[in-house]
Amino acid sequence: MEVFFIKALQLLLSLAILVVLHELGHFIPAKIFKTRVEKFYLFFDPWFSIFKKKIGETVYGIGWLPLGGYVKISGMIDESMDKEQMSKPPQPWEFRSKPTWQRFIIMIGGVTVNIALGFFIYMMIIVFWGKEVYKPEVFEKGFFYS
Repeated sequence: MEVFFIKALQLLLSLAILVVLHELGHFIPAKIFKTRVEKFYLFFDPWFSIFKKKIGETVYGIGWLPLGGYVKISGMIDESMDKEQMSKPPQPWEFRSKPTWQRFIIMIGGVTVNIALGFFIYMMIIVFWGKEVYKPEVFEKGFFYS
């Protein structure tokens, strides 16, 4: 039974690392382009969160539902749902006030980190889990007699 819990914790830790790295892919460009980030959460937090702390304008937290995570960026709204917010002029710190190329970089940041992480993991597997090759000089009398 303890093996099950160890495997479950390993799965949660792996998922947490992947989610945090993905969300940092959105968070870092948003901060670089001076876009306000309201929330940075590991896992989802419907109704309550396990941990929550506000630093500056951003609330950092850990939710209780381990299905992903999210970064809530000011001004990134669904136009079809929030007509009232769309009628107001965009503020300089809002996502919708940024140029298209900055919005694009913020949006693809997570996917870019995922691709880079995939290449990194693959390269580490190749480096450390490679095939051992012997030189012919090792086998003076043949493979079975050395």
